[in-house]
Amino acid sequence: MICYLSKNYKGTHSAGNKAKTDIEKIMSDLGYRNVGLPQSTYTNSILSFVVTLVGVLKSFFSLHRGDHLVLQYPLKKYYTLVCCIAHVKGCKVITIIHDLGSFRRQKLTVEQEIKRLNHSDYVIAHNSSMLNWLVEKGCKAQMGSLQLFDYLSQTQATWQKRSSGAPYKVLYAGGLASRKNNFLYEVEKYIKSYSFVLYGNGFEADKIQHKAFFEYKGFIPSDSLIASAQGDFGLVWDGDSVDECSGNFGEYLRYNNPHKTSLYIRCGLPVIIWEKAALASFVSQHQIGICVSSLRHLDDILSNISEDEYAQMKEKVRMVNNKLMSGAFLKEALNQAVQLIS
Repeated sequence: MICYLSKNYKGTHSAGNKAKTDIEKIMSDLGYRNVGLPQSTYTNSILSFVVTLVGVLKSFFSLHRGDHLVLQYPLKKYYTLVCCIAHVKGCKVITIIHDLGSFRRQKLTVEQEIKRLNHSDYVIAHNSSMLNWLVEKGCKAQMGSLQLFDYLSQTQATWQKRSSGAPYKVLYAGGLASRKNNFLYEVEKYIKSYSFVLYGNGFEADKIQHKAFFEYKGFIPSDSLIASAQGDFGLVWDGDSVDECSGNFGEYLRYNNPHKTSLYIRCGLPVIIWEKAALASFVSQHQIGICVSSLRHLDDILSNISEDEYAQMKEKVRMVNNKLMSGAFLKEALNQAVQLIS
């Protein structure tokens, strides 16, 4: 039987926890069996630790020979233990990667991370760029790619038609403080005919000279954003520079699938993404947005997108949106994993 290990999540508002709880929901709907405790959202650190630990220990008694256990990585200090428990019980382990600790947060060395992941029989990476990086660094497990994180929500985008001839609005959701995304405070120098709509925390309006180019909406929950997003494109960009995605967060775009990409698509928005980001090939292949080398050129690029071209992008976004809301990407990746290791 195919199983998974549920755990405690300290709330479900962060993008990381949203992705993990969505995956649990999809696996539960597929009939996979939870070998841990029921999912919980205690915010108390001690209670969270105890609940997750008890769930891990329970898995030893719940797994049976021949089972396939799906784990979401990182599982902090428990990952290697759970893999060992599963193998002692005669089970195979499938690992879904959410974050690489050796990359962005640098809490592990590359060698430590690869050693951990090699306890898995099969690893589902975000995309081919991450998969190739893992192989290059010595990961020996069989591997596949997720392609894109699914995004569950009962809320539907409005799919309103654009006002013909109106300037394009670029929506950006995420951390807005200059210490994380200083590009927001540099890009105004290159704006002439479009504007930004910003959602999130930390916007420093006093650092903006041309305030007419920025409309700040504050933080709103993702379901509310899906229902009411004001914009024509969603921007996937991180770091200090308008010319590239720089710094630890920016460089990570070369390998990871930002969850906000899926959120933008669920909002019904075509995507603008750095051309060297791992997801740029997906955006290009599925024709759901535009890939740019620098935000310096965005004004000219948007000025040359016709209403018909934009409408075609929206229709392609609708098709990918339908897959995201049904969990199609995870289901396909898991089916492939199970077939290869069975």
